[in-house]
Amino acid sequence: MGNNSKEDMKLPLLQQSNDMNLDGFGSTGNVDQRVTTIIFKIGGVECASCSTSIESVLQNLNGVMSITVSPIQGQAVVKYVSELVSAKTIKDTIEAAGFKVTEFIEQDIAICRLKIKDMSCTSCSESIESALLTVEGVKKAVVGLALEEAKINYDPNVTNTTRIIKAVVDAGFGADLRGSENDANKVHIKLQGIISPQDMGSIMQSLEMLNGVNNVEMDIKEAIVIVGYDPDLTGPRSILSFIQDSCAGSNRYQASLHIPEKQRDTERNHEIKMYRNQFFWSCFFSVPVFIFSMVLPMVPPYGNWLSYKIHNMLTIGMVLRLILCTPVQFLIGRRFYVGSYHALRRRSANMDVLVALGKTSDALAKLMDLAPDTACLLTVNNEGTILSETEINTRLIERNDILKIFPGSKFPVDGIVVNGQGYVNESMITGEATPVAKNVGDRVIGGTVNENGCLLIKATHVGSETALSQIVQIVEAAQLARAPVQKLADQISKFFVPTVVVAAVMTWLGWFIPGVAGMYPKSWIPKAMDEFELALQFGISVLVVACPCALGLATPTAVMVATGKGASQGVLIKGGNALEKAHKVNTVVFDKTGTLTIGKPEVVSAILFSRISMEEFCNITIVVEANSEHPIAKAIVKHAKNRLPNHKTQTTNDLTINEFEEHPGAGVGCKVGPKTVLIGNKRLMRSYNIPIGLEVETYFSDNEKLARTCVLVAINGKIAGAVSVTDPVKPEAASVVSYLQTMNIKTIMVTGDNRSTATAIATEIGIENVFAETDPLGKAERIKELQEKGMIVAMVGDGINDSPALVAADVGMAIGAGTDVAVEAADVVLIKSSLEDVITAIDLSKKTMFRIRVNYVWALGYNVLGVPVAAGVLFPVMGVRLPMWLAGACMAASSVSVVCSSLLLQTYKKPFVYSR
Repeated sequence: MGNNSKEDMKLPLLQQSNDMNLDGFGSTGNVDQRVTTIIFKIGGVECASCSTSIESVLQNLNGVMSITVSPIQGQAVVKYVSELVSAKTIKDTIEAAGFKVTEFIEQDIAICRLKIKDMSCTSCSESIESALLTVEGVKKAVVGLALEEAKINYDPNVTNTTRIIKAVVDAGFGADLRGSENDANKVHIKLQGIISPQDMGSIMQSLEMLNGVNNVEMDIKEAIVIVGYDPDLTGPRSILSFIQDSCAGSNRYQASLHIPEKQRDTERNHEIKMYRNQFFWSCFFSVPVFIFSMVLPMVPPYGNWLSYKIHNMLTIGMVLRLILCTPVQFLIGRRFYVGSYHALRRRSANMDVLVALGKTSDALAKLMDLAPDTACLLTVNNEGTILSETEINTRLIERNDILKIFPGSKFPVDGIVVNGQGYVNESMITGEATPVAKNVGDRVIGGTVNENGCLLIKATHVGSETALSQIVQIVEAAQLARAPVQKLADQISKFFVPTVVVAAVMTWLGWFIPGVAGMYPKSWIPKAMDEFELALQFGISVLVVACPCALGLATPTAVMVATGKGASQGVLIKGGNALEKAHKVNTVVFDKTGTLTIGKPEVVSAILFSRISMEEFCNITIVVEANSEHPIAKAIVKHAKNRLPNHKTQTTNDLTINEFEEHPGAGVGCKVGPKTVLIGNKRLMRSYNIPIGLEVETYFSDNEKLARTCVLVAINGKIAGAVSVTDPVKPEAASVVSYLQTMNIKTIMVTGDNRSTATAIATEIGIENVFAETDPLGKAERIKELQEKGMIVAMVGDGINDSPALVAADVGMAIGAGTDVAVEAADVVLIKSSLEDVITAIDLSKKTMFRIRVNYVWALGYNVLGVPVAAGVLFPVMGVRLPMWLAGACMAASSVSVVCSSLLLQTYKKPFVYSR
């Protein structure tokens, strides 16, 4: 958690993990150069200086765009232009610098999303996944039954979206391209006055040469240009201006923003219209059949003409029913036959086979609609004077724009307050009803409401980088992911349909053979029916009543509702896997700084233990700690600046930094001019054999008893001074720990801080078990030790140093206000940084798993009871027979009951809400 530097502004507030968003290793590029991302696993990277060495040698290679080295994960992520430099050259360069590359993976992965039609159960989604994975170049495919979507990772050098869609169609399902992952960073531009396709071609070529433009698509018929761009380099207004400026002399055409209709709404409206028309046409043909078959025969003489025989036993009524039923069966119901044909061709069976032989994303929609349509853009000169105010479409906002937010208005994008103060209602994002005070320097989230006060903000995250977009993407990915508990339904569905077909045949034989043999009374056979027709009706009823759909919907509908409900409550759960694991958690491990504490440490005292002046002491600590992102380092820098004359650091050649090195969980060290400086805890000092005198020990013990953290500053091998830092405990921490204990969940604190301070804070909160003086890898080892004892562990953290533990835990929970690395590594993100949401996440998962079990009871119980009744087990005793139309109604009711059961999760309320 650092200051809002320029680099910080480029980082999305929320980032998705690679496992959840299925991105693999992404790449972008324009028509001339393709930027590829590669991950190197590197041995021997132990500190920040190793990272600096690798970065410095790679920066000299022509074609290398960016390098990110992580000592904690032992890997380097390199973006490069493949036309200018090869992966092997990069690998050889790293090894030439003295580091061993143990593994490197180079993939050029694109992602597309498809709208899938005609799915009815989990066997459908499995069939589509299998069909997609047979396409050469497809790396990964996930199909969500509840969302009716597929997300495909593929190599664009091997295959394309046309082939992918064809594979779905060949499998017997409909598919439409929904878009790619970067649709939020695209602008649709309407061109007016276009004379010829050559005009469009010239515009396209000009745009492709524009810096920051990734790709250009053309709709020549509608005269629309779709431009994908990098928000770091350009923006929609700049692209519009470029087009207009390029044709300023010709005056032949103008460019304006085009807002396409939302694809989901278009598809939904089309689907509603299609099914409505099919229903009306079905009624048009079916109502007369009902009248001819059920009404007129009961009111003679009006129905007598229906019994008139045309040929042998063929009557007028039969001919009319044949004529009217044929369109319903073979035209309106064609999709069932097509689906069953493709299923049987694959040597599998789905719900369409049964039909042919005898089918909540409100939370996402609400989230996407939170952002306003327009915003007030300010033009500001270098002195900060406002020159003009312009109302623009939200889609035209670019990074670093200054926007004016009026009282009662919504923030269009994420940003930082640069002028004004007020209160912001963030309940629609965080679930917290109490407005949050915002002052200059505070971050605001797009979609939230400015309650009062006029605020000026600087846009920091636009398009796909906004918190709102990230939340939507996380929830969508969660709803696509398949929970482990769904494996039971998947296994059952594979054998369900063949089993039902066999049962239907056995039912028919079981009634037909005894009937012919006279083994049951003729009185059992209804009038105008023989043994064959009676047996056939029992067999068809078994086919119709059996329904794997309810079984397949049991898990995805519950997961879909739960993740959407969690998002509205400020808890982002990244998929069914995390949801299922969370309900088993019996141990919660908390990080201290920024998790149990507020995360804004303050220096309460500073003392010198040598003859160094306080001014020099402050200057040295400022230049060293300014290179660290730790909250305590930020607090020390702030305090030291306030102690200096005019609050300014005295920079000289003697304060030049060299050989800066971070020691995770201990502190930092470097050369400041000719001096060797170490700043950190006692463990760091002991590792460098720096003596700690009695006076220092006394200062330490006195402050530790007050739950304060002491930081030592050593210069040239001697303790020069120390500072005492306090970080207030979050007000809800003790109540949350107490509530978790009532849930029979064990609580543990793990921290890199010293044992005395950690123990004092743990005692204040009510935590009995403490792991102190633990580095990031040590935190992960502690998690593994607990798991080896049979505990299901949830880790709650917020910093980069927590990411190994978040990954190692069964369920990682990241504080939303923490670092992007922590958020990326976690399974659950607590948006509003409140510890009470730890309880919410666990409780919601318990309620969801209970609901899934109830759904399975409904689905399995329905089939266990319905199939025997349809087979006629009650007919000999009670004369009860299940007509085919009633069997069909029961089949639909089973799916409706499961969906309604899942929708009950919408009534979920938090079990614990902290009140001061």
